[in-house]
Amino acid sequence: MKLTDIETFVVGNPPPHFGGRYFVFVKITTDSGVSGIGEAYCVPFEPHLVAKMIEDVFARYVAGNDPHDIETMWRRVYSSGFTQHPDLTLMGVLSAIEMACWDIIGKEANKPVYKLLGGQVHERLRAYTYIYPRAGDTKDVYHDPDLAAERSAEYLAQGFTALKFDPAGPYSAFDGRQLSLEALDLCARFAKSLREAVGMKADLLFGTHGQMTAAGAIRLAKRLEPYDPLWLEEPVPPDAPDEMAKVARATSIPIATGERLTTKYDFARLLRAGAAAILQMNLGRVGGILEAKKIAAMAEVDHVQIAPHLYCGPVVGAANIQIATCSPNFLILESIESWGGFHTEILKSPIRFEEGHVIPSTEPGLGVELNEDVARANPYTGNMLHLEMTQHPVQ
Repeated sequence: MKLTDIETFVVGNPPPHFGGRYFVFVKITTDSGVSGIGEAYCVPFEPHLVAKMIEDVFARYVAGNDPHDIETMWRRVYSSGFTQHPDLTLMGVLSAIEMACWDIIGKEANKPVYKLLGGQVHERLRAYTYIYPRAGDTKDVYHDPDLAAERSAEYLAQGFTALKFDPAGPYSAFDGRQLSLEALDLCARFAKSLREAVGMKADLLFGTHGQMTAAGAIRLAKRLEPYDPLWLEEPVPPDAPDEMAKVARATSIPIATGERLTTKYDFARLLRAGAAAILQMNLGRVGGILEAKKIAAMAEVDHVQIAPHLYCGPVVGAANIQIATCSPNFLILESIESWGGFHTEILKSPIRFEEGHVIPSTEPGLGVELNEDVARANPYTGNMLHLEMTQHPVQ
């Protein structure tokens, strides 16, 4: 079996854009006609250029090879251009290709990928969602603790037992910083309102995006501790694991991080520093499914858990499900609400969601198929990136 053909899709995510402005998908086909799909997460270039990058890497290192030879492909791409260093762009590209190869491998074996990576550990996967806005809202759910508390009841009714929110303010290219007193107060009021609203029915997941210095994050954590969040997410920028470890040592709240890291090497530095209790690798960036499995195994040694990150499309979501299902130290899975809307439309069959849990598919490969007609009918025509930071310091 040889890999022969590649097609990329840059798909616009219609309003309300939950999961990002667009998704970058890849379809790879073998000489025997078996196809697999993958997705790259948040590569920091214009998405049509990212599609060309994927095609270039495929032509240079992947075409003509057996999709089963994941390790060989991985080393060749990782070392591309005399690099051999964790690189968000190259690893996002590789993740999409590697994911598609695993989809092919599973289809050839007629097994879900999780059956080929140690087998099924979890029959269902606990899921969480951000508290998202609704059409017609007259207040901003991201900054109004009363509306967020009111909205939490809707998610509890859907079966969710964990909710994430991020009221700490904008994230800037100039972070980390000290949050203002007003921002600190708003964060504490959010945690208080939500805890009063959900009681013991749901965990609270306090999201940030690396906005703070270690000292600033410790100030915030002290205000949040009375409300017992399950985690404080990425409290400092991702380039300083030793600083994140200072926060971890100073608070009783577990630290979760990893969406902006890639490869086992980045995560090894995080684990050596004792910086996190929960790893949030994104399988569309981290280096693919096998790399995520290696990171999960490294974490297992230190009794650190995994909570695969998702703010993109459902192909990464399907890969997250595969790694979560076969990992003993899986904690919780990020969902985009209950996988409805465009996340359902872009697939031929939806991801199965029941009472706050994702049910792993028993179909071979990743367990999902891209609806190519929908993908082609929704091209992304803008020039913005998947996520963009505030370009000026936040005072």
